[in-house]
Amino acid sequence: MSQGSNFVDYVKICCRSGQGGSGSAHLHRDKNTAKGGPDGGDGGRGGHIILKGNKQLWTLLHLKFRKHVIAENGENGGKSLSTGKDGKDDILEVPLGTVAKDAETGEILFEITEDGETKILTPGGRGGLGNWHFKSATKQTPRFAQTGEAGQERWMILELKILADVGLVGFPNAGKSTLLSVVSAAKPEIADYAFTTLVPNLGIVSYRDNKSFIMADIPGIIEGASKGKGLGYRFLRHIERNSVLLFTIPSDTERSITQEYEILLKELTEYNPELIDKPRVLAITKLDLLDDELKQEMEKELPKDVPYVFVSAATQKNLSELKDLIWRAIQD
Repeated sequence: MSQGSNFVDYVKICCRSGQGGSGSAHLHRDKNTAKGGPDGGDGGRGGHIILKGNKQLWTLLHLKFRKHVIAENGENGGKSLSTGKDGKDDILEVPLGTVAKDAETGEILFEITEDGETKILTPGGRGGLGNWHFKSATKQTPRFAQTGEAGQERWMILELKILADVGLVGFPNAGKSTLLSVVSAAKPEIADYAFTTLVPNLGIVSYRDNKSFIMADIPGIIEGASKGKGLGYRFLRHIERNSVLLFTIPSDTERSITQEYEILLKELTEYNPELIDKPRVLAITKLDLLDDELKQEMEKELPKDVPYVFVSAATQKNLSELKDLIWRAIQD
């Protein structure tokens, strides 16, 4: 998956569903019948605008430049009780984890989480009833029918929350991208400055016996992200969907590991208190900078409630132990 400008996780589109066709007010006539009863058919329904999950898609890029989505109108009813044709639906394929919202109210309408799953984003108008529906004992030949219902026009927001098994959580420059690049097939841009990762990078991590899991490197959190500082909310959104949170803290951090861990945890919980319930694993990176004595000193001060492992992306030390810890957390 190419990164950078191709990763689009937010689009705003104007959706106009089709208008329903009108019912027909036709009265039956043929060479044997001068004054027949009503035989006007119903109008067809207007086309819906539908979202459909597609697990091959990773981004909303294909919808970025499509500002207006317009479904077809339904056809009018005809004589001999013939029903008008329904308007053609417009089906938008979206990646799994796409959330649909009403742009004006901000209300979340639904979320697409499964491959092939379809949900109506903007329903088409109903077709009008033909005049034969209105026939009664007292009104044998109604000369009226119902008009079709108008379609809807609404601005919608589609937002993508990445569905990954593991989300990497850490401050900018904590070595997350480097770690992802050595444990998976991802090729994130890596540089030694904060905020290199401006879009979530996904990597597939191979595990024993042909198993694998998906890891997402989410851009670095800075203190205050939950209040919208820095790149804030936009990235915390992606963490909501990960089943395991992998905290990455470099061994050369200026604060203690525990302090750093607690700040990260606080940011996540202020954003969404439910994140506290997710399984967590702690990776202390840059093990190659430590000798045994220093490592033992650090171990005494680590947070108590989280399984941890010291790793080095540079020397690839303890990476399989890290994968074991993550796999156990995913399975639990």
